[in-house]
Amino acid sequence: MDSGIIIMMMGVSIFLGSIALFGFLWAVRSGQFDDEDKFLNATKYDGEDELNDAVTLERKKEEYKKNYRPE
Repeated sequence: MDSGIIIMMMGVSIFLGSIALFGFLWAVRSGQFDDEDKFLNATKYDGEDELNDAVTLERKKEEYKKNYRPE
């Protein structure tokens, strides 16, 4: 193969890899992977009442996170 083609392929690979890395870091920083309890608690909330309680609990957690300011 011609060395120009290899250099072009390496450049494109590095570019696409950097886009993927940027996307992953953005997702981590914006909290896309923070819902660790979703699948663990899914079996606990089978009924409608339990589901409503879970929604209320999640809202309270979010309100606490918004209002909490460490000193």
